[in-house]
Amino acid sequence: MTTEFEGTIGRTVAESTPHYAEPPHPGADAPNVVLVLLDDTGFAQFGCYGSDIDTPNVDAIAAGGVQFTNFHVTPLCSPTRAALLTGRSQHAVGMRGVSNWRTGFPHQLGHITNSAATIAEVLRSEGYATFCTGKWHLAPTQDISAAGPFDQWPLGRGFDRFYGFLEGETDQFHPELVRDNSHIDPPATPEDGYHLSEDLVDQLLVMINDSKGVRPDRPFFAYLPFGATHAPHQAPQAYLDKYRGRYDEGWDVVRQRWYERQVELGVIAADTALAPRNPGVEPWDELPDAQRRLACRLQEAFAAFLDHTDDQIGRLVDGLRAMGELDNTILVVLADNGASQEGGPFGVMHEMKFFNGVLESPEEAVKRIDDIGGPHSHTNYPWGWAQCGNSPFRWYKQNTHEGGVHVPMIMHWPAGLGGPHAGTKRSQFVNVSDITPTIYDLLGITPPGTHRGIEQLPVTGHSFRSVLDDPEAPATNTLQYLENAGSRALVARLDGTWWKAVTKHNAGDDFDTEPWELYDLGADPSECNDLAESEPDRLAQLVELWWGEAERHGVLPLDDRTLELFAPVRNDRSPHPTDRRYRYRPPMTPIPAQPSPGIGGYAFDLTARVTCAAGDEGVLWATGTVNSGCSVFVQGGRLVVDYNAFDDHTIVESSIEVPAGDRTLGVRLQRDGRQTGWVEVSIDGEACGRAPLPFFMRMVSSVGSSIGMDHGSAVSARYTAPFAFTGTLHDLTIELPARPSRGEEAANAASEMSRQ
Repeated sequence: MTTEFEGTIGRTVAESTPHYAEPPHPGADAPNVVLVLLDDTGFAQFGCYGSDIDTPNVDAIAAGGVQFTNFHVTPLCSPTRAALLTGRSQHAVGMRGVSNWRTGFPHQLGHITNSAATIAEVLRSEGYATFCTGKWHLAPTQDISAAGPFDQWPLGRGFDRFYGFLEGETDQFHPELVRDNSHIDPPATPEDGYHLSEDLVDQLLVMINDSKGVRPDRPFFAYLPFGATHAPHQAPQAYLDKYRGRYDEGWDVVRQRWYERQVELGVIAADTALAPRNPGVEPWDELPDAQRRLACRLQEAFAAFLDHTDDQIGRLVDGLRAMGELDNTILVVLADNGASQEGGPFGVMHEMKFFNGVLESPEEAVKRIDDIGGPHSHTNYPWGWAQCGNSPFRWYKQNTHEGGVHVPMIMHWPAGLGGPHAGTKRSQFVNVSDITPTIYDLLGITPPGTHRGIEQLPVTGHSFRSVLDDPEAPATNTLQYLENAGSRALVARLDGTWWKAVTKHNAGDDFDTEPWELYDLGADPSECNDLAESEPDRLAQLVELWWGEAERHGVLPLDDRTLELFAPVRNDRSPHPTDRRYRYRPPMTPIPAQPSPGIGGYAFDLTARVTCAAGDEGVLWATGTVNSGCSVFVQGGRLVVDYNAFDDHTIVESSIEVPAGDRTLGVRLQRDGRQTGWVEVSIDGEACGRAPLPFFMRMVSSVGSSIGMDHGSAVSARYTAPFAFTGTLHDLTIELPARPSRGEEAANAASEMSRQ
């Protein structure tokens, strides 16, 4: 008998009183809640924030809702997601950086602490259905394989259903997908017209319809974090064609035009200065022709990607409207950080080249210019277009200056924000951690003091409900710290003025002596007039306040380590054994990159025990994609290795056929120089084919390993994926050197950090 039973139990039913426990329900009029999150989208990139990129659906949401022009986030994706979903400081909940690593300190667990329930957990306990489709990036990435553990996956953190990907990025045409707690294949291919953003909205609408069709009384919470517009910038061909030639004028002219439109729209004040070009951004008219051609095409791909994403947001809105749910849905659209600087000064055709230290010149890249934005590309745009996207601000994602943290945010709720509020703007300061407390306030929910028996951290974000109700209401958040890898900032309202102290930290610099900058944000929102020398006392006051906030929110110790943290944790309770020997037995689902053997930069031996008959063929092991990777397969009776170094294929084929019966097939990759090596194949221990590797990749791909097939896009052009092995693969072993060199670890860490 449970304590919930409130009836009576006698010797017979006639002598007993039944009791039916009622599940929680938020009430007949409780609104739905939908959070739509875009990735690496700058302040100026929506049409309603100044750009000429076609975003009519987001613009319509702004026209019918409340548009925020002074909204701030963290400089990185995982921390912003943690603050958004918990209503607390990202450091306090264990996510100072991306979820790909842990530091041994409470502010970097690689996941959200269980002492901070997510909004999904809270709303589910109130009777909401909860759904997520899209990018998670809030679980330790060594735990995102089919082996789990699953406690920090979406279903472990409050969602009833999940469909999306767990890593920081994925290929939009060949994504690494998860449904609930299981890895799955995409439902279609690019040749069928598949694109991930469309799939995410399709799946979310099914989840909502499934719930509402059977339980129309039950409201839902839906979280839609797109992979867009994080690299790779990929879109259907029709969208790419639409933007051909749109940006031939270059970033100087376009940024000026976007800035002027921001003033015209009232997104920024008329006296806001357009920040000068960031260091490394050259005047457009001084660029060589090839560099301009490449940069234009890369910006076109970004614009196409955002335009396509906007259409998917429109499909979601249309779906909600068709079900009769739109009017009573609190819909929030926002970005997680500013536009990305990871494309470097020229932009990149293939990010993995960049992360391997291969600085492909624009003259080389334009030879494949028509691949940009399609399935055979992994592109990111150059700094000049990123700063254009962050107009009118300085710097980018990763930085605590405004370009990294000042982004779009729109709230739409016709039943609650209609009438005189529709189409209005708010210039009050708001932080991402303030969104969840505001939703709780609007719903009349008090976050619990304990959840699943665990005492909860206080919700430290500030509800801005009063700002929604009154455009003239004062900001409710008047003191906000920022920090990323040692870069710091504090925004504070003091003596009637909004001040910002900020420092751009470089790894290894002295935290105590590096210079801080000081800005009067009311008069200088784009941080062009540094007042540090003229207002030293004010700067000292803000820096002291920053340290106080850092202490209060668990920001300390300051930690600028990045490269060292990406070395895999090796122990017998991790995916990476201490002896660096990985043994797999099919059938297995594909293994994501982080839990996979990290072969980039390393020598390794692969051994496959198989039973073959005449005519058997297929992939034994593959890692990567059509853009870069390595595949080991049997074809035409021969053992074959295809080492695909960015479309430069080194192919080794055994000089003898694989005999029928039980066989041991081997592959050895060795380095013989800083960037060179060789590959050799063997059958039953006898070497029977060898070739030099002119380039030994230190970062192979963001896509992990497949056992007994090639998952996703085909690494080798010699077959069509998945090209599953038709014989019997008993087991496959990959052995890396027992002790990697310091240089190998450093090279791989640098590559992984750059990718994140």
